[in-house]
Amino acid sequence: MDIVVENLTKKYGAQRAVDNISFRVKTGEILGFLGPNGAGKTTTMKAITTYLTPNEGNIYVGDYSIYEQPDEIKKNIGYLPENNPLYSDMPVIDYLKFVAELQGIEKSKIKEKILEMINVCGLEGEKHKKIGELSKGYQQRVGLAQTLIHDPDVLILDEPTVGLDPNQIVEIRELIKKIGREKTVLLSSHILAEVEATCDRILIINKGKIVADGTSKDLRKQSEGKEILKIKIEEGDKNDIFKALQEVETVGVVDFVTGEDNSFEIQSKPELSSRKSIFKLCVDKGWYLTEMTPVETKLEDVFRELTMN
Repeated sequence: MDIVVENLTKKYGAQRAVDNISFRVKTGEILGFLGPNGAGKTTTMKAITTYLTPNEGNIYVGDYSIYEQPDEIKKNIGYLPENNPLYSDMPVIDYLKFVAELQGIEKSKIKEKILEMINVCGLEGEKHKKIGELSKGYQQRVGLAQTLIHDPDVLILDEPTVGLDPNQIVEIRELIKKIGREKTVLLSSHILAEVEATCDRILIINKGKIVADGTSKDLRKQSEGKEILKIKIEEGDKNDIFKALQEVETVGVVDFVTGEDNSFEIQSKPELSSRKSIFKLCVDKGWYLTEMTPVETKLEDVFRELTMN
């Protein structure tokens, strides 16, 4: 099932939490949904899952509209909110049975579905423990199991790896990638490297508006017109070098590299290169240029550039 968001707007008083946004998530696609706190990510997710009603626009999950068939949408969506709402006093296996009954799974199939979720989510050794006794990583696995147990076509995952250690993050990431081959997945996260490793496409929202949409490679290309170089210059005072670099015609921004003497990060002006100019500067000043390395634009840099304003 595709998710289609059309001209979605949600207001809280005079504030537009989401401001006339439109996008589509295709079946079999994992979309990373990025943005700073308060950008409108969770509001959008809640609108898709019919937990709140927008002021304007429409959302379709498959052929169902959030206004006309909200119950059908709920049947086809698995939603894992940021704050995983688990019953800590219940054993894992009992909790999954409870969720399966809530989801209307046939009684004859409940045991089979529970065993399937325990296997898929790696809960075999924990299934008889109370949820409150589990580590944060295993609690997230239980959350994913309850999200998946009714075999929804669409998954909405809000910060699914929050609070996990690096090993747990890798495990949950691989699980999401495996699940996402057959379903439509919308995943929100603050961990940009995680999104880049997990998602097929990335959508960035800022102040309620979409500011970027594409693969991580596409987004990095947006900043490729700005050459970034790391350089190291010897035989000169670092403050004199810094001032001289700022005066180079092709240089836009100069920064010191923290913890490294006489090392600088240079951002050239758009569509210009500073390599020849920096080399000539060093020759003219009698300085030794001992390093000049291109710096690849990171997703973090793109994100910061798009959301700082």
